[in-house]
Amino acid sequence: MISTTSFASNAHFCCNKLVSFSVTGKAKPCDQKLQNPKNTSRKCSLEQKDCCSTDTYANIGKDDLMLDSFDLDFGTLVFLNAFIFYHIDRFEGLQENIIPFKDYDPPWIEQDLLVLHETFLI
Repeated sequence: MISTTSFASNAHFCCNKLVSFSVTGKAKPCDQKLQNPKNTSRKCSLEQKDCCSTDTYANIGKDDLMLDSFDLDFGTLVFLNAFIFYHIDRFEGLQENIIPFKDYDPPWIEQDLLVLHETFLI
């Protein structure tokens, strides 16, 4: 989806460092009155006008995409209609919790099988 969408972004650089980046609008320029005490280079300082630059990056989406379309004939529509209505009724009562062995009583144990087979846990 990103490859077919067009968008643009702005970036503002001062002294070859990224100061502001924006995807939704224009990047905020740096404040020219600020003094940077760490910057001792004579090439680039915030007071110079040509040191700052704003770059715009644009991604142009693709317009040459092929659209897929399909045609349904009457026989296919009848089949899909019958298929959907048949399977809707099959899942209608699944919200109820049906326990088929709820009223089943287990067989009565006449002898203790562990004693009968002499199997004891020690």
